[in-house]
Amino acid sequence: MGLMRCMIWTGILTAAVMAPAAAGDALEVVILSGQNNHAWPETTPQLRAILEEGAGFRVAVLEQPERMTADAIAGYDAILSNWNSWGEVAVKVWPAAAREALIGFVEGGKGFVSVHAGSSSFYDWAAYQALVITAWDLKTTGHGKQHEFTVTPSPIDHPITRGLGPFSTFDELWHGAPVPPEAQVLATAHSAAAFGGTGKDEPVLFTRTYGAGRSVNLLLGHHVRAMSTPAFGVLLRRSVAWSATGQAEVEAAGALSGASKTDGANPRER
Repeated sequence: MGLMRCMIWTGILTAAVMAPAAAGDALEVVILSGQNNHAWPETTPQLRAILEEGAGFRVAVLEQPERMTADAIAGYDAILSNWNSWGEVAVKVWPAAAREALIGFVEGGKGFVSVHAGSSSFYDWAAYQALVITAWDLKTTGHGKQHEFTVTPSPIDHPITRGLGPFSTFDELWHGAPVPPEAQVLATAHSAAAFGGTGKDEPVLFTRTYGAGRSVNLLLGHHVRAMSTPAFGVLLRRSVAWSATGQAEVEAAGALSGASKTDGANPRER
């Protein structure tokens, strides 16, 4: 990302940033991790660090989410999924207690957020598919080469994207992800044909209500480099806060940090 573009983004974000949470008001978040067809040992610590940059969140990590129970997660405000059952993995099915705990958690008024492929699981579990909004579909979904592209918030006035302008990121851009009728698309990115895309604008940020709770699906964040883009951090923190409360008033100080911490890096392809 060029210096001038970073300066423009920082100026937009400065005007849009919201007050951090007061001491004692931190949201309790648990990250589901321990299995993913992506590099979860690298990305889970990055997601945790993004949330913990400010005083707005307290974060725990659960590496065996199939063992969750309703009582075990009752004290959290939001669940962030960096876990999936895609491909040749150890856990393909959750027991009833874990399934009921997750659905009851969100239906009861709390939040769920998935990042990149963190929703790509349990294709025969209808309640889960509704909760996660969208996931990789073998019939319709694909991606081209990783490249730098621009993410553009939609005109919808929403706490997650309110006041934010377009930004650039280096990431893997999915195309053809299903968009169910109940989904609200808050941001898109152009899938360039030159990089193996569709030549169309593709959705990358979805929200929906689910019972008394809320769900967000952020398809950005293929690797640590993509997650290190400052705008990704803003969207992640706001998404978690909105999913938990219906507002996005929690904002970490690190949001104004400027260019990606890994600009110029050569991340491994996954």
